[in-house]
Amino acid sequence: MVQLFGSATRWDEEIAAYSPAEFQAMVDHMEALNEELTASGEMVEARGLGGPALVTTVRARDDGPPQVTDGLHDERANLLAGYWVVEVADRDRAVEIAARASAAPGPGDAHNFPVEVHELPTDLPR
Repeated sequence: MVQLFGSATRWDEEIAAYSPAEFQAMVDHMEALNEELTASGEMVEARGLGGPALVTTVRARDDGPPQVTDGLHDERANLLAGYWVVEVADRDRAVEIAARASAAPGPGDAHNFPVEVHELPTDLPR
């Protein structure tokens, strides 16, 4: 799984920093990556996610219904902005994909955002 993050506390500010052309360039970059992964047969799933305003936190309680609140459980945390689940031959290929995602254009000259690669264990019970 390749994961791209944004700042939970500065999400709106970060999105607002994009001009319409810069935002479209970023979208085009991600769509090209998605098309490449689909064509190679490596794509399992991909999704861009919305900001903190679209997050609901749920916490079970022993004494009644779950506690449901709007927003993140920790406003200081980074927010998952999008992800790709890919089926690749090895870690090196996952790193190549992550590097492509990281190179997405951002506002001004910003690019090379941090991206995480998480190996999904196959031996966990389902």
